[in-house]
Amino acid sequence: MKKLSYLLLLALAFTACKKEVENKDLGEVKVIEVAPPVLEEYGFVLNDFEVIRDTIRTGDIFGKILDTQGITPGKVYEITEKVRETLDPTRLVIGKPYTVLRSRDSARTAQFFIYENDRIEYTVVSIGDNIAAYKGSKPISIKKRMISGVIVSNLSEAMQNQGLSVLLSHELSSIYQWSIDFWKLQKGDQFKMVYNEKYINDTIYAGIENIEGAVFVHQDKPYYAFSYMVDTESGKSDYYDEKARPLQSFFLKAPLNFSRISSRYSGSRFHPVQKRWKAHRGTDYAAPHGTPIWSTANGTVIASGYTGGNGNYVKVKHNDTYTTQYLHMSKRLVKVGDRVKQGDVIGKVGSTGLATGPHVCYRFWVRGKQVDPFRQNLPEAEPIAENLKEDYFAAIESVRMAIDEIEFKEI
Repeated sequence: MKKLSYLLLLALAFTACKKEVENKDLGEVKVIEVAPPVLEEYGFVLNDFEVIRDTIRTGDIFGKILDTQGITPGKVYEITEKVRETLDPTRLVIGKPYTVLRSRDSARTAQFFIYENDRIEYTVVSIGDNIAAYKGSKPISIKKRMISGVIVSNLSEAMQNQGLSVLLSHELSSIYQWSIDFWKLQKGDQFKMVYNEKYINDTIYAGIENIEGAVFVHQDKPYYAFSYMVDTESGKSDYYDEKARPLQSFFLKAPLNFSRISSRYSGSRFHPVQKRWKAHRGTDYAAPHGTPIWSTANGTVIASGYTGGNGNYVKVKHNDTYTTQYLHMSKRLVKVGDRVKQGDVIGKVGSTGLATGPHVCYRFWVRGKQVDPFRQNLPEAEPIAENLKEDYFAAIESVRMAIDEIEFKEI
């Protein structure tokens, strides 16, 4: 019995000792607070402010927005007058995001109003004690991409099949608008390109930076294009082929982008409105109502008006040899005497005058005689200077190698 009692006491002592050791090992429990991540945007540490985000809505005005933040009418007027040159308060666009930064103290005073001009550019207005405004931009990173594609029906569809932005098809067509007729693309035509994309904060897609080089195989003929800065002072770049010849021409292939030719120049055509056979001295491009119409070359507007047959029309004289005319516009955007450059928007597609649907009738004169522009041997742009050719070939070498290494996709 005594032996049993001894063993029981020994067991209790061991347990007590173990608990003492366990408690000793555990020590004092400390709660460690983890600081929230530092959030930076618009050049501010947002953790230091109370952040209010919203978008411009119908009926919103600058004063009304500031009024909701406790800014007095007198202070609103003072802010408006001081920042007008940087941010015109009367030109806030519906749908544009804005942010208000307020102090974190008990007063919660509005300190800054930030308006997003676009996805990258923004304007900061200091609405505290020191009123001021300045423009800024979000951090942008550039990512290089290399792709290839095959034409099944048109360029836009080929881009969409790869999940690419429609803007890329516009960029590519702009490069080749002088050398390739995009209304005559054939199934099996192919393209490859090296281009750069812009990303905000390294993650948010923000559009195309530039196309460094491309090749478009049309009717089994390769058309190369490489970007090269010909004027370092202005930063102007143009596209040239693998032999340093300019892709640009004196005239654009067409007066608008991505459409179809609904009627060509003809000596005899049945007029759909007048219901009789007559000459058609122009090329009709069918396009959605409101599509921008471009001047196909530099020149001066010599006519901008309306007639019963032409509807709204614009006529541009390019030099003593060439003149062009653009008919059936829904809206004219230039007046007589205006100087226009190649690619400037001079009107919008419509169906005014004798027209059955929205299109632009493009007419072309050579020395006062109307002709078919597709049958003319039109002048080219200025070639690259001889003293720049060696540098050009060195600059495009790596891009040319990258393009040639891209494999064409199978049809």
